[in-house]
Amino acid sequence: MSHTIGEIAGALGLKVAGDASIRITAVAEPADARPEDLALAMKPDFAADIGKGQARAAMLWEDADWQAMGLQGAVLAARPRHALSGLSSMLDPGPGFAPGIHPTACIDETAVLGADVSVGPFTVIGRNVKIGAGSVIGPQCHIGDSSVLGERAELRDGVRIGARVIIGARFICQSGAIIGGDGFSFVTPEQSAVERARGTLGDQGEIAAQPWARIHSLGAVNIGDDCEVGANSCIDRGTVRDTCLGNGTKLDNLVQIGHNVVIGDHCLLCAQVGVAGSTRLGNHVVLGGQTGVGDNLFIGDHVITGGGTKVLANVPGGRVMLGYPAVQMQKHIEIYKAMRRLPRLFRDVAALQKSVSKHEQNG
Repeated sequence: MSHTIGEIAGALGLKVAGDASIRITAVAEPADARPEDLALAMKPDFAADIGKGQARAAMLWEDADWQAMGLQGAVLAARPRHALSGLSSMLDPGPGFAPGIHPTACIDETAVLGADVSVGPFTVIGRNVKIGAGSVIGPQCHIGDSSVLGERAELRDGVRIGARVIIGARFICQSGAIIGGDGFSFVTPEQSAVERARGTLGDQGEIAAQPWARIHSLGAVNIGDDCEVGANSCIDRGTVRDTCLGNGTKLDNLVQIGHNVVIGDHCLLCAQVGVAGSTRLGNHVVLGGQTGVGDNLFIGDHVITGGGTKVLANVPGGRVMLGYPAVQMQKHIEIYKAMRRLPRLFRDVAALQKSVSKHEQNG
């Protein structure tokens, strides 16, 4: 796979400078670039390393002086990182799964596969499953009964999709993810110590041992178009209604979505995020890595949380949150600065106490 930098610029709607016929086969960081690589020097700090490599061409910011960098040509972008999205799509060879249906795949006779669907070895596709045209189902996947997968889906190896799951078009799912497992929902015959502790903020009351009764998951999972789920992530099916992800929402690796959760459009959930049951997220929400969100909460549109944030209460739209428990980022920074001053404050108070004590003794 190779392209000239002129072809790349044309496909991405960007400007080309210098020799547009320079052909590249891959991208590289500037210091590691070979003559056939396109160096990615998307800001001046990165461009300083171009001389350390052998690149003839680079992707640069719009007004970069590419000739002064010793280059023969350049692709110029107003927002190079966004341009990298299209460039990486052009150069991505994909997972390398073979086309067609592997003879070891087990596909129920009632399943309906669209045109040009690829199914890898040892994959199981259940009864009444529908898979859209152009989809690629990797090896050792499982798609449960009556599930629907939209066109041009891509499941990497070892993906598990439970029964009655509905997924839209152009879905991408990384290895080992599980979509549609049962929710973690249990109840005791009488009010439990956990319920009392929650209601009283810490007092369990009289402790009595009780067994946990399982609440079965009668709902499923419904995922919109253009969504992605990362490796080893889990999305639990709903108890009665479906767990839902809106269009364009992306989940990183090791994300846990609990039963009945509703996530809006174009949300971004980074690695190790956990969202507890029946919580609702608005549109364009970004949860930083290891954010934890309690159950039965609401997070408004355009909320952002920093890494490690623990959300224990509703968050109005547009807030930027940080800390445990989560507070607005500006307030968290104030609190952090105050905590750093505490040792000095304690020393000052101790010195004042000592001074007052000596004064009283002398008086």
